[in-house]
Amino acid sequence: MTELDEELRKTGVRGEVYGGAVMCLVFDARPATKDVDAIFRPVTDIRSAIKTIAERHGLPDDWLNDGVKGYLVEHKQRVLFELPNLVVFVPEPDYLLAMKTLSARVDTFDQADVRLLIDKMDLRSPAEVFAIVEGYYPRHQIKPATQYFIEELFGNDKT
Repeated sequence: MTELDEELRKTGVRGEVYGGAVMCLVFDARPATKDVDAIFRPVTDIRSAIKTIAERHGLPDDWLNDGVKGYLVEHKQRVLFELPNLVVFVPEPDYLLAMKTLSARVDTFDQADVRLLIDKMDLRSPAEVFAIVEGYYPRHQIKPATQYFIEELFGNDKT
């Protein structure tokens, strides 16, 4: 992020990144991530800076990507850190849980991330998890696979 800040400084742009490796940075869930999912502005300038950093370090062009934007809804966030040309915001745990639950992928760290958030928030049942998810997303967006995923985390306890 400091290199991203420096690239933005060179172009006179002040950027914002929302999200981004929250499970690693904020919740210490694991030591690393393969990529950073974020929402950023201004998009064109930050994409250019991302590409420059990727070339410099032999990273994939999407090491910082906005693939998460399909799950973005209104939510509270706080500043994680602020650099001269870049501010990084993170979502509150309930929103992160809702987003990770809705987007859960089997072949990723999502299951461990969701479990960590459930434990951190001291949630005791699938119903409590879905109450949070439905606070951000309409019920019809929650796929049956997502419901099974959460029920499995609680040992199929549906209450």
